[in-house]
Amino acid sequence: CNGFQVLTEAGLLPGALQKNRGLKFLCATTTLRVETTSSVLTSELAVGDQLRIPINHFEGNYTCDPETLSVLKADDRVVFRYVDNPNGSIDDIAGICSSGRNVVGLMPHPERAISPLLGSDDGVGVLRSLLRAATAA
Repeated sequence: CNGFQVLTEAGLLPGALQKNRGLKFLCATTTLRVETTSSVLTSELAVGDQLRIPINHFEGNYTCDPETLSVLKADDRVVFRYVDNPNGSIDDIAGICSSGRNVVGLMPHPERAISPLLGSDDGVGVLRSLLRAATAA
């Protein structure tokens, strides 16, 4: 999630991350919906899949100007949306990708959802997608 902040601050992804709605640190499991399979983190998933993934952040509220939001939506660059938006992110956005689709920023932590012992193994498909992209490169 800090990586998403760095990517926006460096200008590699549009928008910014600000303090959560309610100004509280969030540490919970949330449900994400896959919005596109055209990214390095979603190629092994299906549009509409719902994933239970942990979050823990204080500045996870994604924001951007209306023009940027229109571009992200028109170009199919919204990768994940929150089903029940926990932090106030614009348009329920949990993750976006670059125009080249090779850079993805997201607030939730799929690497912490790889076993039922951890509460969910829904992150496995995300990691499989990343592995597929890495081996294809």
